[in-house]
Amino acid sequence: MRVVSLSSGVLLSIVVLFVLVLGGCADRSTPENATSAGEAPAADVADDHSGWWCSTHGVPEELCAQCNSLLAAEYQQKGDWCEQHNRPESQCFICQPELEGKFAAQYEAKFGKKPPKPTE
Repeated sequence: MRVVSLSSGVLLSIVVLFVLVLGGCADRSTPENATSAGEAPAADVADDHSGWWCSTHGVPEELCAQCNSLLAAEYQQKGDWCEQHNRPESQCFICQPELEGKFAAQYEAKFGKKPPKPTE
């Protein structure tokens, strides 16, 4: 049986290639299913928080206190909290259904189409 000796450079290249293949090197700031800059993500990424829009709750990710406990604490501290529905009052589509339209308009302005309906 013949033993093949690899130089450290070749071995390092193989390890780096392996890590890139397994871990990926994609830019996570853009949803993987968006095909071009400014295009809206597909509605089937409800639990993906890497994009601009929270499909689960119907607000921009940076404002979604239902997904981000630190944001929730900030909203609560400001007194902007709906105790009944456990979300910011300023995002409670149950108490104030017109708010959904306000956030949907932001999505439409950015992507040129209606947002996916919130799933929660």
